[in-house]
Amino acid sequence: MRKTEITGMFFYNHSGLHPDPIDYSELLRFSFTFQNVTEAFTYSDFIWNEKNILKKIEENNFERIIIAGLMPGTVKALFSKAMAVAGKDPEKVMLASFNDYCSGSIFKTEGLKKVLASMISGIPYEFTGIPDELPVNKATLVIGGGISGIQAALEIAYSNNPVYLVEKSGTIGGKMATFDKTFPTLDCAACILTPKMVEVNQHPDIRLMSYSEIKEVAGKPGDFIVKVLKKARKVNVQTCIGCGTCAEKCPAQAPSEFDAGTCMRKAIYIPFPQAVPNKYLVDSENCIYLKNGKCKACVKACPVPGCIDLDEKDSEVTINVGNIILATGYKPFNALRMAQFGYGQFPNVLNSLEFERLLNASGPTGGNIHMRSQDKKGNWIFNTTTPRPEKLAIIHCVGSRDKNFNKYCSRVCCMYSLKFAHLIMEKLPEAEIFEYFIDMRSFGKGYEEFYERIRQEEVSIIRGKTAKVEQRGEKLFLRGEDILRGEILENTVDMVILSVGLEAGEDALKLAKMLNITTNADGWFDEAHYNLDPTGTCRGGIYLAGTCQGPKDIPDCVAQGSAAAARVIQSILKGRLRDDVSSVSLDRVEYKIMELSTVPI
Repeated sequence: MRKTEITGMFFYNHSGLHPDPIDYSELLRFSFTFQNVTEAFTYSDFIWNEKNILKKIEENNFERIIIAGLMPGTVKALFSKAMAVAGKDPEKVMLASFNDYCSGSIFKTEGLKKVLASMISGIPYEFTGIPDELPVNKATLVIGGGISGIQAALEIAYSNNPVYLVEKSGTIGGKMATFDKTFPTLDCAACILTPKMVEVNQHPDIRLMSYSEIKEVAGKPGDFIVKVLKKARKVNVQTCIGCGTCAEKCPAQAPSEFDAGTCMRKAIYIPFPQAVPNKYLVDSENCIYLKNGKCKACVKACPVPGCIDLDEKDSEVTINVGNIILATGYKPFNALRMAQFGYGQFPNVLNSLEFERLLNASGPTGGNIHMRSQDKKGNWIFNTTTPRPEKLAIIHCVGSRDKNFNKYCSRVCCMYSLKFAHLIMEKLPEAEIFEYFIDMRSFGKGYEEFYERIRQEEVSIIRGKTAKVEQRGEKLFLRGEDILRGEILENTVDMVILSVGLEAGEDALKLAKMLNITTNADGWFDEAHYNLDPTGTCRGGIYLAGTCQGPKDIPDCVAQGSAAAARVIQSILKGRLRDDVSSVSLDRVEYKIMELSTVPI
């Protein structure tokens, strides 16, 4: 039987959040309904230091302490040390984290009580808050056709189960399809990705729904009813032969989204040569016929009768699935928000995705690095007629690790910046390259070795923030600092590359509300438990894969895509999956506590 120990409750507010999202008065009252809880304190009751904590332990003869709140682990060391000084067992300091088990945002006070009840009773919530199991439909919906979504879809399909893969753009592949090389191996990104894209398109158990969006999700875990909006491509994917005659004759142009606006494309287009599906679609916003009812040059030029229907309307499809995997990716930080770097003002200040396309053999310059210039219509584009830069600067952490924008580290920026430096040296051997960084975070397998390799390639790697970029004639003037030398730096270069961070996708909040899951303060989807269930969510049958959960590199995205798929396959093989965590009532948790408390330990 479990011994009753005198317990002290301490409610911790991480960083003194105001307004506080937690109703401590009700939680204090609830704590005192347990006989072993003799005292309870909130963060405002006294100053939290070792001396004061020790005093409370000695005054109340606490044998056990529970720290409850948001991120309570950050103060555990204080309590453990105080317990040891008081002659008590420091292992008796327990944590009740409201960040875990989806309790912080979905359950409100009722949910927090369930976590508290379990912890006070000495039984982990994982054993008391188990939802009922429901039957599961074998079909799975994967939202997002980047590398994570592709990996998850293929894993499930190869287990002989049907998959719907929904992608909002005209092709699958995501951001990885735009990359030239991957770090740290410098493998060709397209060589890795495009075979998987083709596999998806050819697999009989995968129904690819490109140029489509999720409109509504109803039902329950194991039996979701999803409405999908299929946007009109205006081109019949069954009969289109991809000859390109329509695009040749089309008079309308628009910036290419796939090429990050570094070149122009026609209003009827294929996103890129290896796109899947490799069929044309019409940009309704820029099509002359759809704007004023005149033109139809593409229809007249098309050799396949009836293939192009400029009057085609959007349609809606309803599908029934048992599991949903979210793999919606990220958006790059908008460098226009940091005006001091001159992005959008000075043509040769680029963001990282623009530079990726400039480096890529399928990009606007065939992989050659040239300065940006204006075309006859005033569009700033890249072509091979302009000079090559002789001096280039790469500025790290643009929009990341900055309290004015995003406090978090975006994880990949240091490594792709080092990759840029290497590829510049490869393509422009005589160029001077300057990297301005805050801290070098080369965290992954082979990453530190890659960093050391770049340091040997005569790249000037400078630790310090860049304050400002100005245009002086045809050159760009940088003012910054070198922390290690304690100097203010001034430098003149031809091109500046801004290593922008990663942000939650534009549709993240909308999707979260639709699926009844939560996002954190930065907009990323919340996992069920950071350590124990990084792919699950607080809703049964809904899983996360890739950068929709937070910044990560390609290997981690692939691994999480496989992990999410494994969870889905597990439920299909079992024929059942767990209901939402919120379906478990406080009464049920308390009953489970009573049941388990009789088990000898």
